[in-house]
Amino acid sequence: MKKSLILILTALFLVLAGCGQSASTSTSSDKTADKTDSSAAKGTDSEELTTLKVASLPAPMDAILQLVKPLLVEDGINLEIVEMSDNIQPNDALANKEVDANFFQHVPYAEAYNEAKGAHIVPVQPVYNAMYAGYSKKYKSIDELPDGASVAIPNDPPNIAHSLLLLEQNNLIKLKDGVGIKATIQDITSNPKNLQFKEVDLLTLNRMMDDVDMVTMYPAYAKPLGLSAKKDALIVEKDMQAFAITLMAREDNKNDPAIQKLAERMRGPEVKKFLEEEYTDTYPAF
Repeated sequence: MKKSLILILTALFLVLAGCGQSASTSTSSDKTADKTDSSAAKGTDSEELTTLKVASLPAPMDAILQLVKPLLVEDGINLEIVEMSDNIQPNDALANKEVDANFFQHVPYAEAYNEAKGAHIVPVQPVYNAMYAGYSKKYKSIDELPDGASVAIPNDPPNIAHSLLLLEQNNLIKLKDGVGIKATIQDITSNPKNLQFKEVDLLTLNRMMDDVDMVTMYPAYAKPLGLSAKKDALIVEKDMQAFAITLMAREDNKNDPAIQKLAERMRGPEVKKFLEEEYTDTYPAF
């Protein structure tokens, strides 16, 4: 009897020990799984975004970049917008690899910079066409513009050409055949009103409104004055796709996946809607 009781107690002890070991093993396994899941989640949370630095100028250029910035996070890209104060710095920064791309200029302007500096800046994506126009504080229509009127135009070669083409399209001057986007003052063959040109820095054109009879400028510089090409301009350019404001990169990085993803976002429906609704003096170039 005593021996049987000992045997029963021994068997019971072994069963309980086995159950305890099984429970312990199961708990350990669960902890390992939890740790693995936690590590995976931690890895996902801490995954770094690819930083893309883009130099730009004030609205609408920087506004478009701000618009696509949160969209690019979905693509694993952190867009760092570097706003600059003049139209030389963005190209210098890109050429010197201080930024990955820039967004402020048209192709003729980039080509002129490349020629002058031996740089290799190339277009990636045309984004919008800005209505280049002539404005005046003194006159309400182009017919009122007097003989000998003073006209302020940008002082860089590509935008001198842009201004001259604008004037030619509106029958104020004639240029040599074929000069196109390379036109200079010397290429004027007919100037019936004897217009007098004042070349000034692009960024200071809107300050010339009080000093001259007409100023040719982009919407970005007219809008702060409360001026609209559609409502207030004496003359507005016809379709000039060559001067579309374009996302630029360097020859060595133009095919970088992050830059191509930025280009994709900048030709997306969000940008199209923004241009059509918020900047009515522009229209998409894509």
